[in-house]
Amino acid sequence: MATMKDVAKKAGVSVGTVSRYINNASGIKEKTRQAVKKAIDELNYVPDEYAKGMKVRSSQTVVLLIPTVWHMFFSEFAFYVEQTLAQNNYKMILCNSDHDPKKEEEYLQKVMQNKIDGVIGITYNNIDERIVSKVPFVSIDRYFDEKTSYVSSENYVGGKIAANVFLKQNLKNLLYIGDLNKVPNDTSRRREGFRDTILESGSNYYEMFDADVFYNFKTKFLNKMTQHPEIDGIFCVTDMLAMQVYEILCEIGIKVPKQVQIIGYDGTNLAKGVPNYCSTIAQPIELMAQKAVEMILAKIKDPSLSRQVCHLPVAFRAGKTTK
Repeated sequence: MATMKDVAKKAGVSVGTVSRYINNASGIKEKTRQAVKKAIDELNYVPDEYAKGMKVRSSQTVVLLIPTVWHMFFSEFAFYVEQTLAQNNYKMILCNSDHDPKKEEEYLQKVMQNKIDGVIGITYNNIDERIVSKVPFVSIDRYFDEKTSYVSSENYVGGKIAANVFLKQNLKNLLYIGDLNKVPNDTSRRREGFRDTILESGSNYYEMFDADVFYNFKTKFLNKMTQHPEIDGIFCVTDMLAMQVYEILCEIGIKVPKQVQIIGYDGTNLAKGVPNYCSTIAQPIELMAQKAVEMILAKIKDPSLSRQVCHLPVAFRAGKTTK
């Protein structure tokens, strides 16, 4: 594979001149420019984009930090982020933290040590905000400070929509299931919208909502259903959880949606391909990714830009777990 030195030797110029040509620097004579171009073509030399980026103080690269690749929402969001970045001639590096705050900090430290232009982050951990402040950063579903831009769906509205779907069908005993995060984030607003609407209606509201709700979840959920067999509607914080609840109810002989109806939250395209896919509050995932990329590229171009906050609308999408 040809190197920059090989190009310089063939063109009869210095390595510095080749570098300046690659980075479209001014002040290069046309004769010299043509000689370098000819040498590059003849040697099939492919410039190192990262090295090129170091010269122009940009690598055209954005990191996407997500908790896990196994969650349908995160996977679909990553797809659209990469697609949108590519349309803007940027590359994406995917960092999967596995919900580990230590790994998140390590990733962000590496970002600062290397020439990465910016970070789009989905994190529900209490990571060091001083790290975030040192690189252009856009958060998803998470409020950091008065300077950090973030993108979210209208989570509170989504909770209200789910509640009203149940109430219109005259359901009276409604359960919310979600995890209590140590760090406040916008997804908790799903619970608030659902709870407020149910209580205002005079219907009975129940919840499974604590930091360890998913530990030994099946046993906890069965205990809740045993304690309150009257539950006829369940709103889950994600579609994946809704599908898990559906499977457990089927195992114990409860018919969905005849006896109990279920609504999830996310509305991924992947979920639509699952048999008995759940009814859901659908987020505009592609649009969320596009807005996040738009924000991060603007911040990279002008780090002094003021904070932007974007809440995108959601809608109910009927599936096979509601009537």
